Amino acid sequence: MILSSMRDVVYGYGKEPVIDHLSLDIHVGEFVGITGPNGSAKTTMLKLLLGLLKPWSGSVHMNTQNIQGKKLQVGYVPQQVASFNSGFPSTVIELVRSGCYRKLGLFRKFSIEQENVVERSLREVGMWDHRNTRVGELSGGQKQRISIARALAGQPQVLMLDEPTTGMDRRSREGFYDLMRHYADVHGLTIIMVTHALEEMGNRLDRMILLERQESEEWQCLSTNSCSVPFGQVD
Repeated sequence: MILSSMRDVVYGYGKEPVIDHLSLDIHVGEFVGITGPNGSAKTTMLKLLLGLLKPWSGSVHMNTQNIQGKKLQVGYVPQQVASFNSGFPSTVIELVRSGCYRKLGLFRKFSIEQENVVERSLREVGMWDHRNTRVGELSGGQKQRISIARALAGQPQVLMLDEPTTGMDRRSREGFYDLMRHYADVHGLTIIMVTHALEEMGNRLDRMILLERQESEEWQCLSTNSCSVPFGQVD
């Protein structure tokens, strides 16, 4: 099942297109990486998929319903989301619990099941022992991890991540990649992640999308179904 489609999309800044006639399909349950050099419009592409940016021309479509026919829930962790200052008042568990508010509605009454989801999300990113710590007291990598936990607590069917491992050490990054692979395999979560860490990802990804500028000065979007296979141009 196709989750999202981009057809002949053009978008840029000023008069300069940074994405030029891009066509791409992303399928339900895929773990997809988006990579490329600095300035290659990786974050722009993610925002186009989310609908936060509108293309100059072409079309971007995302199914609004999941496989069960219910409203699609999308989790998004933007770049540098973890830049909370030292005075940020919430505790870790309060912040992660806020990821559930969209499902709880106006009165925000937590069930035991939802409390279990919050605990599981924090344990999965290794932050349960810090649940009562003030967010502003955490390191950059720890803040990044609780931002991911908050997104997971919302139980999305799609998770979009913009360089989510910024500030994490190598061991934490490896554990995070394994966690995302688990969510894709076991829970059918579709994961779209901007990353520079191709050498660390190994074979965890289903597909890698490479944005790069060719010698002709034109931007190209290339894709492969395996990080060990040569890139081929997206249809």
